[in-house]
Amino acid sequence: MERMSTESSSSSLLERILAFTSLSIIAIALLSFFVTLIVGLNDREVVATGFGPIVYGISIIGLPIGFLLLIALLIVSQVRRRREFRKSQQR
Repeated sequence: MERMSTESSSSSLLERILAFTSLSIIAIALLSFFVTLIVGLNDREVVATGFGPIVYGISIIGLPIGFLLLIALLIVSQVRRRREFRKSQQR
């Protein structure tokens, strides 16, 4: 019978927040992008007036912000893993 290690790789609160916010922002941005495309195919004037520019703006601004948050998540998780590796090497 194998023993499971007592130390488990646990994510920090910051990593969880970055993961959920980045994924939700990217999902909302993609949804607004597809809504803009579908509505734009049917009626271009609707996209140019009302909430159309706001929905389009969400997709333009949301995707870069979401990807920057994903990069930040990768950096934070790599720093944490490096610290855990150094602690395990010192033992």
